[in-house]
Amino acid sequence: MSARNQSHTPFSLLMAVYAGDTPSFVARALKSDTIEQTLMPNQIVIVCDGPLGRELAQLIDGYPAELKRQLLQTDRAKETPEFTIVRLPTNRGLAHALNLGLKSCKYELVARADSDDISRPSRFNVLIPLLASSGLDALGSAIQEFSNDEHTPGRIRYLPSGGSELRTYATLHSPLHHPSVAFRKTSVCRVGGYPENAGRFEDYRLWETMLVASEHIGNIKEPLVLYRSNRSMYHRRGGMRMFRDELRLQNEFLHDGFISPIQYVRNILIRACYRLLPDQVRSCLYAIMTTLLNRFHGKSVNDSRKK
Repeated sequence: MSARNQSHTPFSLLMAVYAGDTPSFVARALKSDTIEQTLMPNQIVIVCDGPLGRELAQLIDGYPAELKRQLLQTDRAKETPEFTIVRLPTNRGLAHALNLGLKSCKYELVARADSDDISRPSRFNVLIPLLASSGLDALGSAIQEFSNDEHTPGRIRYLPSGGSELRTYATLHSPLHHPSVAFRKTSVCRVGGYPENAGRFEDYRLWETMLVASEHIGNIKEPLVLYRSNRSMYHRRGGMRMFRDELRLQNEFLHDGFISPIQYVRNILIRACYRLLPDQVRSCLYAIMTTLLNRFHGKSVNDSRKK
């Protein structure tokens, strides 16, 4: 019996695409978020952030019919989701695109998906019921990195499950992996949605705003998303522009009372070193940092597997 035939809380899937996205990556992401899922979204909202290239535009325009055809072939026609495609005349950035897309989401629960990552088949079947029953405002999961071949994934990135541990962690690192998250629409809208003046930290700033507003967030240890990791990822994480965005973010954290002056100085020193180092050195530091954090935050998972 398919998941759609069982009682479940309806939800929307929210994705944004832009001209710089690789069509084959977008196609793989969409497939993983729909036909491969054991729990299909009830609505799929795709925001086209500015004009798209011909190949990508054809993919987006044709995907609703293609998905319907695939579902018919597999006797899952009753699971066909509603498609909403939002088209922006110019590229305005991810935060703006997601805020507009959020307005088109019909359901209280909204799952995010990036246009180049891959959701495991059980992602929504695990995440949505937990979010619906937990009382949390946002729920994420661990993610597993991969480079070229999704069938040979690499390291898993764990995060604290919640409570004071997650709140403390959030003073230095983003407390949720954005591509893994599902949240309550009213909770995100209550704090103003994605901040559109946060540079490339729109998600981190949103989680901080929610924590300051006493919203509840959490993570599960199971890696439900394969996260595309390559050299360009490390390049995007560095440079003076990235550091300026980081500095603005830390200033906002200090202004909100989310971090103390001492934590502010600590964060600036650490982030300045990390953002301004050469890409190769940054990638090595990233690997070391991830390994150290996983030894602590993934410990409960390893312990449970031994039982």
